[in-house]
Amino acid sequence: MRIGDLVVDPPVVLAPMAAVTDLPFRTICEEFGVGLTITEFLSAHALSVGDPKTTGKLTASLDGRRFGVQIFGREEERMADAARLAVSIGASLVDINMGCPAKRVVAGECGSALMREPAIAQALVRAVVGAVPADIPVTVKHRAGWNQDHRNAPEFACALVEAGAKMITVHGRTRTQGFSGKSDPDVIKLVRDAVPSHIPVVGNGDVIDVDGYRRLREHTGCDAVMIGRGALGNPWLFARLRELCAGRPDPGQPGLDERLGVFRRHVDLIEQLKKGPRTLHEVRKACAWYARGLYGCNALRLKVWEAPDLATARAIVEDYFAQLIERQRRLGLSPELQGDREAREAQIDGDMSGDEAA
Repeated sequence: MRIGDLVVDPPVVLAPMAAVTDLPFRTICEEFGVGLTITEFLSAHALSVGDPKTTGKLTASLDGRRFGVQIFGREEERMADAARLAVSIGASLVDINMGCPAKRVVAGECGSALMREPAIAQALVRAVVGAVPADIPVTVKHRAGWNQDHRNAPEFACALVEAGAKMITVHGRTRTQGFSGKSDPDVIKLVRDAVPSHIPVVGNGDVIDVDGYRRLREHTGCDAVMIGRGALGNPWLFARLRELCAGRPDPGQPGLDERLGVFRRHVDLIEQLKKGPRTLHEVRKACAWYARGLYGCNALRLKVWEAPDLATARAIVEDYFAQLIERQRRLGLSPELQGDREAREAQIDGDMSGDEAA
């Protein structure tokens, strides 16, 4: 997929997710071959006034890898300032959030609330386009619409393209759905059909495996797929898609040893790159993600959440995987829980508790 002069290969993008897509998480996904990562969504107002908590999340990818920054707001000058800050740290694109359904965002008439105000949405796109160099694409992520009676995604997307947006990402749920129910791929197809062919359209919503990726692309004709909750503790999904998109065999799911090794890598990155009292909280989340779907994962989650420090949390997980590996060796049993797609989706939804995907 090409966004202006920016090539995204494979055509798979990591979704910006509040309190999730920090630098350690993005680094893991990049190491497994995702086409592009985007920071968690950041308040343009907070960035422009130098709020330290927000500016601390404005982080460039490691080792010179390309990345995007997502901002939200409704003040043209603040959005322009935030976009310039993103470019100053090396962002390859600036994405505008017009899809977040969170009450605190919508209450400020930002995020998905802008889908009810297309003229203001256009003005914001123009302001950001005017603030960044011509070779930095400005992109927008939005939803199917405000509610089931106001699903205006195709015309809204066209208005944004007219204002200068170089890529549109569509989440197939309305604002009132939040993350409940099912994402509707038909609305993504409608956007792809409505937007000029040279503007890439990215589909988003409910893709948690290889089959889901294939179905969404085939059904909608979208140019790429954005994956959010399906990536939690599952960076192997990006490696599998990278190989399949290149015409090579699917490497399949990881073994327990590999899963444990990547958990260690992720926690090492958290300890290296994150500071402050929330570091233990971030490690606890990672523990739950990498054990998701495995035998005894719920009991592990409870134990880890009671761990008083990083060393104890890591030791609990090491012991958990050692027992699983021994159990598999001795009994030949699969380490994975038996269950259907709905059960796995419910597990993902539980892991996102307290977080907001943008």
